[in-house]
Amino acid sequence: MAKKRIIETNEGIQGELTVEIFNNFARNMRDKGWNNVDSIIKVGITKGNVLEIGPGPGYVGLEWLKRSPDATLTGCEISRNMIRLAEKNVHDYGFESRAKYVEGNCMQMPLPNSSFDAVFSNGSLHEWEDPIKVFNEIDRVLKPGGLFCVTDMRRDVSPIIKWMIYASTKPKEIRPGFLSSLNAAYTILEITNFLSRSNLKDADIQSAFFGLCISGKKG
Repeated sequence: MAKKRIIETNEGIQGELTVEIFNNFARNMRDKGWNNVDSIIKVGITKGNVLEIGPGPGYVGLEWLKRSPDATLTGCEISRNMIRLAEKNVHDYGFESRAKYVEGNCMQMPLPNSSFDAVFSNGSLHEWEDPIKVFNEIDRVLKPGGLFCVTDMRRDVSPIIKWMIYASTKPKEIRPGFLSSLNAAYTILEITNFLSRSNLKDADIQSAFFGLCISGKKG
């Protein structure tokens, strides 16, 4: 039985110091290859006009762009400080012509209907205040036949795995945030329930080593 979910935040990561600490953490995860880019590519998201929800400092999307030369990326991010950092990272990657960011809440994204070939998100699901609304937004902005992939932690992960990841998390300042994120994460049963009440149909939900992966195609 998973412990009761504890809401972490619905405002994203704000404040320049906090953002910089998270950037160091995200860069470390990138260097380890713990960013679920493989999962995104495995479901077939490799080209076209693609949306990333909650890109943070941008490393997941930028690493994905490196492996998807026929794609462009738009990131929808709630934190203005994160957008500034992501734009800097876009410059460092040399992807100014292929990536851009818009400020917005994923429950009501400032983006047109049926405008993206695919949507992905990694590590932001646990911050979604109302996942049903976000799943409906994903359905709204996707073109017919568009693909989606959402990956995140899950709250009912094995305690052994939980503390193994905790001990390896760097910088150490991020460890309390890791635990609060894990406590806010959803279980597969909860996500199954949300999806059943959303406009996203026939989604596949898979359990991963430390999390879950939701993928599918808009009908």
